[in-house]
Amino acid sequence: MKNKLFILTVLIFLIGLSQVQAQQVIRLYSGKAPGSENWTWKEQNLGGYLRDVTDPTLTAFVPSNPNGIAVIIAPGGGFHYLVYELEGTAVAKKLNEKGITAFVLKYRLVHEDPAHPYYNKMMETKNFKMLDSVSAPVIKFALQDALTAIKHVRQHAAEYKIDPNKIGFIGSSAGGTITMSVAYNALEESRPNFVAPIYAYGDAIIGSKVPSVKTPIFIACASNDEFGFAAHSVQIYSKWLEANQPVELHIYERGGHGFIMKKQNLPCDTWLERFTDWLSMQYP
Repeated sequence: MKNKLFILTVLIFLIGLSQVQAQQVIRLYSGKAPGSENWTWKEQNLGGYLRDVTDPTLTAFVPSNPNGIAVIIAPGGGFHYLVYELEGTAVAKKLNEKGITAFVLKYRLVHEDPAHPYYNKMMETKNFKMLDSVSAPVIKFALQDALTAIKHVRQHAAEYKIDPNKIGFIGSSAGGTITMSVAYNALEESRPNFVAPIYAYGDAIIGSKVPSVKTPIFIACASNDEFGFAAHSVQIYSKWLEANQPVELHIYERGGHGFIMKKQNLPCDTWLERFTDWLSMQYP
């Protein structure tokens, strides 16, 4: 009996180890990230949230039976934090269940002053223009990280068993800002084949010209978003529609901001199923 228990314990350990090994972490730059070489602060892990990121990475989540589609995920957090687990790894694991290879992007962030936490400043002031002025230089770095990530995935498509023409980018909140900035600024090698901004913040997006090449877009938000970001999603939808680009928009009556992996017993709980349904239509 003891031997059986020992063997079972070893098997569970090996299964867990194989899963960890499958989640390969890739540094996006061989040395310090360009433009932020003088950053000296250390990254902090706050239990599912990351702060003060200086070394951008991609973490690969590879399904057992990949279907050739890849999605790079940019978590939100207002460019001061990354909601890494809830808006990153949790989404990646769900996509794996559908055979989709996922990569969670850890991008550079604004250095957080512990004496004046970002969330408190945001809730006290509601002054997004002031916050944008602080974030603007770093958003450029985050965009650079995102474009580098797409380029890496495309260059290594064969080893990940993905189609280099089926690489998309999805992001929530600030990650949605990056998603749209990628759509507007990508060159051929770093261009996503589809994008999905989820309750994206529109005012800090870099660029505004809809791509001339086909770039299907899936958009989701809630009407009762606390920050009013539903209007930003409508603006994105209108631009894609006017440009005769493939576009799908889901505006849920309720869900608030940050519904991406919350269970609220609301229709927005199924947004990810709607996204994968949409992907199946793009790549039947």
